[in-house]
Amino acid sequence: MILVSGVNHLAAAAFDRIASSYDELFTDTAVGRAQRRQVWTRLLEAFPPGSRILELNCGTGGDARFLASRGRSVLACDASRAMIQVAQQRHRGNNTRNAEYRVVANEDLGFLLGEKCFDGAFSNFSGFNCVADLATVAASLAKLVKPGGRVLVCVWSRTCVTEMLWYLLRGEFKKAARRLSTSSEVTLGGLAISVYYPGVPEIRASFAPWFQLLSRRAIGLFVPPSYVEQWVNTRPHLLARLERFDEWSAAWPILRDLGDHVLLEFERCSP
Repeated sequence: MILVSGVNHLAAAAFDRIASSYDELFTDTAVGRAQRRQVWTRLLEAFPPGSRILELNCGTGGDARFLASRGRSVLACDASRAMIQVAQQRHRGNNTRNAEYRVVANEDLGFLLGEKCFDGAFSNFSGFNCVADLATVAASLAKLVKPGGRVLVCVWSRTCVTEMLWYLLRGEFKKAARRLSTSSEVTLGGLAISVYYPGVPEIRASFAPWFQLLSRRAIGLFVPPSYVEQWVNTRPHLLARLERFDEWSAAWPILRDLGDHVLLEFERCSP
């Protein structure tokens, strides 16, 4: 089923334009798979079999299909109608039935308040970096997630060492420092959209008092960002080693904040 929310913002329009090529650009790339595997490990730990999970900004549904195939039930939402349509098309080719897709923006979670409470929720790969007001989204999540439920949020970090080194070596100094600002404008699908880079203290404050931060870890600490894909493809054995380095050190203090993304795990506090 597709349910359309009231939001039709510029970011949704931009993702509509790249929906048909998104998997080729990220999901199905070597780097995309490597980073996603790191998140999947944490999702399986946070959500035991039988869990009913809310996914925000689900994109083309790769995470929902993975969790559904492993005994979890997922309501997957995205602001982009085209992304949801691709997700549904891809899901039809699988034998799993435990996933439902709806067109609902992060800012419009109030449309789901009639739903039975979820055991947990998550947002993967930077969907929250397109949200200007995280506190409002967190307040809505607090009404949708059971006390004790986990909420995992994967966002772009403020400081990505591999990105800085990549662009510095190429002489692109502005790009090397772009995440150090609180926000920037990027072009996606030919449209200029705003992207925000909240730090961990800011995200934690936005989720309080409804959620308590339990842990955080880097995603893509040694595994590079997706735009390094062409370089990585010529060094497949190196990528496997970088994945092992990530698993070993991504939760270390200091290092956990220096990856391409940071994955934060919250727990819904009791009322």
